[in-house]
Amino acid sequence: MKAFYPKKGRVILHVDMNSFFASVEMAHDPSLKGKPLAIAGDVEQRRGIVVTCSYEARKYGIKTTMPLWEAKKLCSHLIVKKPNHHRYREVSQAIFEEFRQITEWVEPVSIDEGYLDITNCHELGTPMDIAFTIQQNLLRKLDLPCSIGIAPNKFLAKMASDMKKPLGITVLRKRDIPHIIWPLPIIEMHGVGAKTAEKLAGVNVYTIGDLVQLKDHQLKTILGIRGIKLKERADGLDLRAVDPAAAEENKSIGSSTTLPRDITIQSELNVILEKLAESVCQRLKRKGYLTKNVSVTIRYKDRRTISRSRKLINPINKAEDILIAAKTLFIENWNGDAIRLLGITGQDLVEEDSAIEQLDLFSYEKEARKEPLYKAIASIKSKYGDDIVQKGMDVHTFLNRKKP
Repeated sequence: MKAFYPKKGRVILHVDMNSFFASVEMAHDPSLKGKPLAIAGDVEQRRGIVVTCSYEARKYGIKTTMPLWEAKKLCSHLIVKKPNHHRYREVSQAIFEEFRQITEWVEPVSIDEGYLDITNCHELGTPMDIAFTIQQNLLRKLDLPCSIGIAPNKFLAKMASDMKKPLGITVLRKRDIPHIIWPLPIIEMHGVGAKTAEKLAGVNVYTIGDLVQLKDHQLKTILGIRGIKLKERADGLDLRAVDPAAAEENKSIGSSTTLPRDITIQSELNVILEKLAESVCQRLKRKGYLTKNVSVTIRYKDRRTISRSRKLINPINKAEDILIAAKTLFIENWNGDAIRLLGITGQDLVEEDSAIEQLDLFSYEKEARKEPLYKAIASIKSKYGDDIVQKGMDVHTFLNRKKP
């Protein structure tokens, strides 16, 4: 089978489970199959957001992150289940064990997707044979569908796995890039979110091919070094290895400092927290990660030490966002005693490329409390237009903005 493998280069698979949470629930309760199903919080009160939904539910226009009340309006007979995180983690472990039956070169990306390097697996069959075997084993053993991308690098494998859902297997070669990848809208490129797409539209980049044509100095001005990496990937260059240790190595990034003297004045401690947040921010950005969980460590002068953490609704890497989370934790847990050491750590890290606008699916309870806000915003937009509500604008800015 060596003839089906490159003499130079790699063969990478990206396996992406289809509607993972919903699929796990249907495997657990087969009576749910073929029905519109959503996974969301606070089912009894119709509150919260849609974490994921079945393909049957998507036919009604239901989407991930949609408020549950809105989803119910689109499909009155929608079946709603609360997330069962313990069950999902157990199933995820079983999935990755299946991958490791093929090769030890497995890199989990999230609970429901991962990369496999099968470059040296020619004795198991062609790359297509191996992908089909994985797909059928997951269906037969776990009753779970997946889509698989086959390509010479991680970026193209990820793009390929998105092309046929559910139960697709797609091969992408570098020679396919000009006629398959470049015509796609820039928003469909892995690593490009709505904000990045908006910035690129400002320089007339609307497709992935447009990105490749943009001059490096223009791209660097708009997106920094990350823009150059995106362009390289759009042109088929991605040297990132499939790293089995990556999930363990990148669990946290933190910064701490022993204070020059024991401090009890909150304003002084706030300054230290600001510096720590900035340090964590810089390290996250340097390594290309965002954090989904912020923790604060406090050591008192008698060496008593406490650490407290909190999961976030969205992954972050900005200093001000890290500081807000850290300060909140600090204020909630500091007992007023003199402090000798302070630390901030970002945990549950995700790659920046895969975290653009990503929702933390394990924090649906917080979103449920925003239900009245969602309804109010929908009402205001309906009456005054979509532009009346703008993200991230405080009252002072709103009142003092220039009138058109």
